Amino acid sequence: MLKKSIGALLISTALFSCQKNSGEGTVKEPVGWEMMNTPVKASLRGLSPVTEDIIWSSGSGGTWLKSLDGGQTWTHGIVDSLDSVDFRSIYAFDAEQAIVVSAGQPAVIYKTEDGGQTWTKKHQEPADAFLDGISFADEDRGYVFGDPVEGRWTILETKDQGENWSLIDSLPLAESGEAGFAASASSLLALDDELWLGSGGTVSNLYYSPNRGKTWEKWKSNLAQGNPSRGIFSITHVGNGEIIAVGGDYTQEKEITGNAGLFLIPDQEWLQPTSPPAGYRSAVAYFSHYHWVIATGPSGSDFSTDGGKNWTLFSSEGYHAVSRAHSGGAIWASGADGKIGRLKY
Repeated sequence: MLKKSIGALLISTALFSCQKNSGEGTVKEPVGWEMMNTPVKASLRGLSPVTEDIIWSSGSGGTWLKSLDGGQTWTHGIVDSLDSVDFRSIYAFDAEQAIVVSAGQPAVIYKTEDGGQTWTKKHQEPADAFLDGISFADEDRGYVFGDPVEGRWTILETKDQGENWSLIDSLPLAESGEAGFAASASSLLALDDELWLGSGGTVSNLYYSPNRGKTWEKWKSNLAQGNPSRGIFSITHVGNGEIIAVGGDYTQEKEITGNAGLFLIPDQEWLQPTSPPAGYRSAVAYFSHYHWVIATGPSGSDFSTDGGKNWTLFSSEGYHAVSRAHSGGAIWASGADGKIGRLKY
């Protein structure tokens, strides 16, 4: 099942190597975060930067906010007057169109097409649903996943930019006590026809589908697991045959045991970092411009220059989410009390 993925990754590896040898830039490491002044105090776990200038975020109290000038000024509001709903997932297409997804009840998906002025409900799941994250494979096709219901993961698909949503035909089985995390809405990854999903709880697994969810494989992860606060919280793909996962135990913010892992796709095995991040990490993103992997969590932010094998703390500033702009030119982070930052280097 991994033949297609391996072939694509060999190409990616070659491109990655060429880029590394191109001599691009002289920057060696990030130096911290440039803090932005935002007009909200919400906990912001939804984050979707489109370019260096266009950034969307969402979070508690039904909050959404947007900047069109690189974080200098912001517009904001409440999604459809739902001021008690936590919108932990967001995906923005451009300055006008974005999708938000709630965590908890009601389990709803909303879309705006006028820059946030109005929001229209596009989908609602039953009362036993809890939605955890969102990922788009291309401009039209995206996925939202949620905790297991009746023993199977909830995975919704859209093929028309979020206008319509439906469950995929083959929902993978979950183990007893297994769940997802909505801490950064980034433990689901859609890459072309492939889907990757990281879990936690009584067991932490990495799920993989090569064909848009028609068939599935899974591998037990090497991250912390065994109770509801532990597992994989975020995953990213660095283009050299690896999936990088971060997480740990959110009740132990500075614990370094079992907070990161590297899954070698061709070998189908996990590697433990030699030097792990400096604590529980809720989010991870790959910054291809400098070949850095950036991880963040409540106790600080780390980076890796070798694909997640060794991590270095570069800031004590903690965030919930981290994301690369769709255009690839910037890394943004969002967190508690309306905090948003841009990576400085």
